Amino acid sequence: MAIFKYNSERPFRGNPDLHLHYWGREECAPGHSVGPGVRDLYKIHFIHEGTGYVSVGQETHILQPGQAFLTYPHIVTHYAADMAHPWTYSWIAFTGEEIARLLSRTSLSPGHPVFPMDDSLMPALYDRLTAASGRTDSLDLPLKAILYEFFGLLLSTVPAPADLIPLPRQKSIYVEQCLHYLHAHYCENVTVESMSSSLKLDRKYLSALFKKTVGLPPQQYLLNFRMAKACELLTESACTIGEISRSVGYQDPLLFSRMFKKVKGCSPKEYRIRHADNDIVL
Repeated sequence: MAIFKYNSERPFRGNPDLHLHYWGREECAPGHSVGPGVRDLYKIHFIHEGTGYVSVGQETHILQPGQAFLTYPHIVTHYAADMAHPWTYSWIAFTGEEIARLLSRTSLSPGHPVFPMDDSLMPALYDRLTAASGRTDSLDLPLKAILYEFFGLLLSTVPAPADLIPLPRQKSIYVEQCLHYLHAHYCENVTVESMSSSLKLDRKYLSALFKKTVGLPPQQYLLNFRMAKACELLTESACTIGEISRSVGYQDPLLFSRMFKKVKGCSPKEYRIRHADNDIVL
């Protein structure tokens, strides 16, 4: 049975530097599976017992006790417990403007999301966060302090290769500008050419820098982001498929449906029916 703990403190602004949304723990049933699907949050699972696997794109990783894996927002991921020895894991889910910069200083990426746990903080992270949440005053501060402590440890556990440290700040700014541009214009006819022209950067250079930092080409990131927004509209609104199609940048609803099925494995209509009774997807 899954145990979820939520941060009742709301961030003071729309996209804070770092914010913990929830954490939890589960002793999974044999074959318990999540996805393939996308989320709006970063999420890290810590494996305490048993085994399982995580798949991102064409890459599949088998995990053992003492390992952890990171899932990225808007990137299709699938993970499942082993049938014979299902895993027990805990997790944290978070967002924030600082995360991309912090992760750029590690060797982690969507294609390489697995890393080793340390001997003390990571195995006990669920218990520490739960104990901190028992405070009645300034709840967000102790939770955030623990999260920053975790990221400090992560940077030393899986540092980026020497030739990537430090990532020049100007390059980091370019990637941040790309992300802001895609998030602001995903409902329009966005191309890498239009984005690079707007940012006054060479198209090939921008595409290579984006993929190196984010782990995906801009086109694939945009597709995943659009489909994540489409999923929100399918489950949280009464908009027609055509209205949703145009809302996420597709003037042709048939093309939208084909792309949606390519990413999600089912049609938009089927997705809406499947999630009609779900209040929240975690």
